[in-house]
Amino acid sequence: MCTRNPVIVVHGGCGIYKEDFKEVCLLIVKEAALQAYRRVQQGGSALDMVEEASIILENDPHFNAGCGAVLNECGEVELDAMIMDGKSLDTGAVAAVRNIANPTKLARLILEQTNHVMLSDRGASRFAKSVGLPEIPMEFLITERSRERWRTKLSGASTPVDSQIDHGTIGAVALDTDGNVACATSTGGLNNTLVGRIGDTPCIGSGGYADNLSGAVSTTGKGEAIMKITLARLITFYMEQGMSPAEAADTGLQRLLARLQSRAGVIVVNNAGDWTAKFTTENMPWAAVAGDKLYYGIALGEIRNSAIEDTSFQHGARSDI
Repeated sequence: MCTRNPVIVVHGGCGIYKEDFKEVCLLIVKEAALQAYRRVQQGGSALDMVEEASIILENDPHFNAGCGAVLNECGEVELDAMIMDGKSLDTGAVAAVRNIANPTKLARLILEQTNHVMLSDRGASRFAKSVGLPEIPMEFLITERSRERWRTKLSGASTPVDSQIDHGTIGAVALDTDGNVACATSTGGLNNTLVGRIGDTPCIGSGGYADNLSGAVSTTGKGEAIMKITLARLITFYMEQGMSPAEAADTGLQRLLARLQSRAGVIVVNNAGDWTAKFTTENMPWAAVAGDKLYYGIALGEIRNSAIEDTSFQHGARSDI
């Protein structure tokens, strides 16, 4: 059997990042990409890779997913996530779930153990209990930073720029040695939204899409706009028409900007192992591992790279930010 060189690409959300957040967010997405790449080196699949990367980012309070997610109008955490297998098109997704630390893990269980695609709220909670995925107190997911941002917007003191700061939706796309692609995307949504609001993230073709016939995409940005043009599926369609990942990503992002005046970010890998990370906002922390090199950046046009090193990361300790 012909094997492919594996690829993993990870993003930490598009937006405007404060200076004191840039390097730490970049460090964490690099860690997530490297840890996910180690999974494929140990025989893991593309699904394993994107799940691994997503869980690392969901566990870190610097991002708007899992611990550290933004709060809805009532000061609560509601999480959306999806994961998709490009080989079978099987997908698992959760919407507006509560008290779950890693919604991507729950989404994968839905993919593997049910005939459904998406569960929400109470139904997702019941399913999580039935498969032994523990619930946690919501307080564990709420950081002082997310609480402060909620209070600021509630008071009316926030500005239009504030809504663009640290979007933090996370995602991953991967190609494994068998030539299978996968994607995962996870988010806490937008700050101070109505209870029950569901954005693009868990919706197939909007928050993500994966098909072995073309490639995989994960998106980040304002969900209401992304859903209107099904951005992830649009980009895979462009690749089906012969565009490279970079061309497809640029074309999709420019269509979103021209049609709806909305900025966003995407990561893309095709079935040949070509990949890209593109965004039309000021920042998006991203990292990729391909061909035994680590690539990463956070500013427009920035692409840094280094050789993969056997680095031991000291990660997992929660800071109340």
